[in-house]
Amino acid sequence: MLDLAVAYHALSLMAQPQVLMVIIGSALYGLFVGSMPGLTATMAAALLVPVTFFMDPVPALAAMVTMEAMAIFSGDIPATLIRIPGTPSSAAYVEDSYSLTKQGKASYVLGVDVTFSVIGGIMGSVILILLAPKLAEVALKFSSFEYFWLACFGLSCSIMVSSGSTTKALLSLIIGLLINSVGMDITLGYPRFTFGIMDLLSGFSFIPAMIGMFGMAEIMRNVVMHESKIGPIVVQTGNIFKGMFALIRQYWRQVVRSGLIGTAIGILPGAGADIAAWVTYGVAKRFSKNPEKYGTGHIEGILNATTANNASLGGAWVPALVFGIPGDSITAIIIGVLYMKNLRPGPGIFERSPEIIYTVYMTFILANLLLIPFGWAAIKVVTKVLRVPRNLLYPVILIFCSVGAYAINNTNFDVLVMLGLGVLAYFMEMNGIPVAPAILGMVLGNLLEESFMQSMMKAEWDLLAFFHRPIAAFLGCLVFAVWLSPLCISMIKKRFARNGT
Repeated sequence: MLDLAVAYHALSLMAQPQVLMVIIGSALYGLFVGSMPGLTATMAAALLVPVTFFMDPVPALAAMVTMEAMAIFSGDIPATLIRIPGTPSSAAYVEDSYSLTKQGKASYVLGVDVTFSVIGGIMGSVILILLAPKLAEVALKFSSFEYFWLACFGLSCSIMVSSGSTTKALLSLIIGLLINSVGMDITLGYPRFTFGIMDLLSGFSFIPAMIGMFGMAEIMRNVVMHESKIGPIVVQTGNIFKGMFALIRQYWRQVVRSGLIGTAIGILPGAGADIAAWVTYGVAKRFSKNPEKYGTGHIEGILNATTANNASLGGAWVPALVFGIPGDSITAIIIGVLYMKNLRPGPGIFERSPEIIYTVYMTFILANLLLIPFGWAAIKVVTKVLRVPRNLLYPVILIFCSVGAYAINNTNFDVLVMLGLGVLAYFMEMNGIPVAPAILGMVLGNLLEESFMQSMMKAEWDLLAFFHRPIAAFLGCLVFAVWLSPLCISMIKKRFARNGT
């Protein structure tokens, strides 16, 4: 139950002018980082840590919460306008977003991004407030067996989200898994596919790869096909919220489902917003009345996925606060901030420092509400920049992509990775092979391999052990149901066709 006295104390702490100034500054910082391809929310959190050295606990945590919410949303802006996801979580629905932009509906898509980011963020926050300890207990029951099936389900989603040939989508997924396998073997520590190149020992960094496969490929396509001769992108941002209430009424059931899925995935240690977006997008397509429209510019997929990736932010704080186990890479950094401020995470923090916990709760709510005016302002600024003709804009974008790729590890090798995988993605697209499954293969490849090898060693290579635990058995059956569903649907359609004739 909520303690009103503690809540009032927390509100008075958060209402101090210096805390509000920190929140505003962090919001602007998060919006900038998220909208710049390559500058991830995790990087933003890491760069913010030194600044929190000089802050009290309340403003330090408020800064982290606000920055995170803003950065995850603002990654949708370049994804929509120039087909380059600002953050990995925006990659799941970049094709739908950009397809609608080419149809002249960029303002509509951006309105959906803002509106449903706020809805998802508040849903995750409410669940965090009401159910944090109990949900964390469920998350801790996940072992390597459950994570293996979760990775399998996520990879299955990469096939489901593809709007083209299933065979080509599967080929793309295999390409992504092969790219992810480069580097040191997770289990044996033996180099794989490195060919004696030292830079390959750590594998391909995901962010440069994503920038290349989306950003570089898009630039190359525009240059080769002379699309840069067309006029600049023009987006009317006067009323980006027009029609949003109608969408909420139409899709409220899907939104609730996506918020719950996103929060649940966020609670799982190590999952995060990007996996939440991919899984939710796949689930939404599977249960959609118009699955064939996904990937071609369907607003349903966008609003489901953007609800989920913002809802996952609140979920990731559940294991971080209750057990000191990070839900994603950002909360891993935040746990360090908690220790730095002598706030040891764990069940006792709710008794030792309840006002701090309540401040985090309120900041989540405030940050998501601030997303409405701040998000609108960010969209207005970015779309004004994009009024520059594309033949002048793309070289600038290429510079930002190169800087973003270099900034991950401060190596020229990552810039070469961006260029090389950009060329690969360009030829994939020219031959009708979708890029999205390859990206998801790179996201979930490590989780799949690591959880499988750990499970095999625990079970002494007994495959039936993957069904011994109740949750693992349920997830395994769910995965098999997904795999078999196309065959079942095909058989049902054939039977109805025969009966009809």
